[in-house]
Amino acid sequence: MTKFGLFAALPAAMLLAGAASMTAALADDAILTKAPPVSAPPGPTSCDSVPAFFLSTCQLAWYGVRFYGVIDVGGGYQTNGAPFNPQFPQGSSYVVQKMNREPMWTLAPNALSRSSIGIQVNEPLAPGWIFVGDLEAGFDPYSLQFSNGPASIAENRGVPLDAQSANNDSSHAGQFYNALGYVGVSSDTFGTLTFFRQNALTLDGVFAYDPMGASYAFSALGFSSSNCGAGDTETCRITTAIKYRVNIGAFRIGALAQVGGYNLNNGSNGDYEGQIGGDIPIGNFGWGNGVLSLDAIYKWEKDAVNLSLSGVSNVGGVPVAPFLPQTLTATISNNQNVMLLSKYTVGPLKLYAGYEWYQLAPPSDPVNKVTGFTDIGGLPVGSGYNNLTAISNIAYSAACGTGTCSDKVMQSHGTRSTKTSMSSVPTIIVSRIPTPPPAASILPRTRSATVRSTPFPPWSIGGFCRSGTPILVSCSHK
Repeated sequence: MTKFGLFAALPAAMLLAGAASMTAALADDAILTKAPPVSAPPGPTSCDSVPAFFLSTCQLAWYGVRFYGVIDVGGGYQTNGAPFNPQFPQGSSYVVQKMNREPMWTLAPNALSRSSIGIQVNEPLAPGWIFVGDLEAGFDPYSLQFSNGPASIAENRGVPLDAQSANNDSSHAGQFYNALGYVGVSSDTFGTLTFFRQNALTLDGVFAYDPMGASYAFSALGFSSSNCGAGDTETCRITTAIKYRVNIGAFRIGALAQVGGYNLNNGSNGDYEGQIGGDIPIGNFGWGNGVLSLDAIYKWEKDAVNLSLSGVSNVGGVPVAPFLPQTLTATISNNQNVMLLSKYTVGPLKLYAGYEWYQLAPPSDPVNKVTGFTDIGGLPVGSGYNNLTAISNIAYSAACGTGTCSDKVMQSHGTRSTKTSMSSVPTIIVSRIPTPPPAASILPRTRSATVRSTPFPPWSIGGFCRSGTPILVSCSHK
């Protein structure tokens, strides 16, 4: 499929009148490697007038509270496209899906980065301790609706495949916290502990090691969420997560555990993750000191949910004719995932390599197919609701009706070298998005960032975002 067009990231203030100073704090962005020095260079001050907001690098901030945001709008042509759907988090069907069918011009938002707005807190509590928090929501810049992947599928129930608009499942499910919603504490010595809505460690890994910056339009890793959710996109973010990260010398350690299940707006009934990594100085080659960054991440999920549209199924859950009407089906499975990630950076050269393995297996606790459950978007799912929804517990079980089903195992790997991120992508970006304050991370640096300390002190938290925005605890995609 050939796709081309012009994309522009425009100032958030132009569409969000009255919103405070906007900075790019995206959960789908790249990262910082180490905590910045305590004596960081001076940065922008708070805005004291409307002209200052547009003509300077000031921020809309008060003490430790900062407002930020980004708007990414555009249009494009697709040789095999699908009609625009404002609920669809990715904006447009940039990668061919089953509903893509014909050439068309279409709106193309969120191509380079996800449109979002948020409030970030970074307030000193005591010497060496900081209270941190972030509330962020992704939205469609044309309709101003919150991104809602499950709703994009739900509104295509009963619609023939060749008449459907762009849709797919997502951890963005229409919540005002669909990207982030956490609070916590951070210490230079003891690390960072945060609670509630946060990225999975695997999603952080995708942002950190994707050479294309997890762009929806220009990266298959960015467009798809199955890689960060161990096969299911809804588990790329966890609403009731407890997350801990700490840097120990050149090494970093991370852990995440989910409390509660579907009833607390999660895409599974359990999620446990661990990570270990580090940065090793290697080589010079006349370009300065090289750094080899390595990370290994493991993720296990219980009764994870994946929503999709399908036709009539037999007793084993296998689609059979007739294939209409399209029914929203929740496939339940236990999943596990291993990510091995690496990047070597020296001067302008970056070399990437990675490997991922994940397995989808029968669930620990099959969901009642009649009474079902309520998905993260608020839709009751189950045959008893008479709303064209269904549940499959045996999609990956050897007990399938045809006798051919089994656990699904997927593997992927790849390498890439680049001198400048996205250097070959013809784009024009018009923006007024100040560089946000820095953050420490548990993953390696993918882009250089200007360190600014005003009005916030240097952070000692894990995270990464494009252009230096902290994402491990302050940003959010899928």
